[in-house]
Amino acid sequence: MSAFKLGLTGSIGMGKTTTAALFAKHGGLTWCADAAVHRLYGLGGAAVESISLLVPSALQNGIIDRAILKSAIASDVALLSKIEAIIHPLVAKDRAAFLIQHQTGLLVFDVPLLFETGVDKMMDAVVVVTSPPAVQRQRVLARGTMTGADLDLILAHQMSDVEKQNLADYVIKTDTLGQAEQLVLQIIKSPRFKNA
Repeated sequence: MSAFKLGLTGSIGMGKTTTAALFAKHGGLTWCADAAVHRLYGLGGAAVESISLLVPSALQNGIIDRAILKSAIASDVALLSKIEAIIHPLVAKDRAAFLIQHQTGLLVFDVPLLFETGVDKMMDAVVVVTSPPAVQRQRVLARGTMTGADLDLILAHQMSDVEKQNLADYVIKTDTLGQAEQLVLQIIKSPRFKNA
């Protein structure tokens, strides 16, 4: 019985984290790209030295301060691609280590830029989570970590929700938790998951 690799993606505020938790609740093992980046930026993380050479002010007490890094990127457009060139291979290595460790069952890969980075091609199927734009905006702004203008900037640099849905094998609407869980269960119980 081999692993079934399920890619999970969607724009910011669409409910990826909640949906990943629902898959975990029902037996899926999850790997999260954002959590991998946190490990890479954390104490002893594989990206700390390289990123600190690129943005020395971001190094704070042995870790990379993401807020300082975000501010540096905002003031230097070319910086993002340099950071991505460091981070993407390290994230791929972290993901590969997870795959080596878990070779059976349902493996859920929570990757915000799944299509943009080509990770979808490594998956057996892809789920896109979605919600109406007004709900998405309300969720993101309720976090208190960014402004409406910040959100618009992020959305302008990502593949649109409609494009993502068109590329997906499954779409999960996350308007309510109950609705999302029902759709997660439908996916897990579908014939293609029987051997996972």
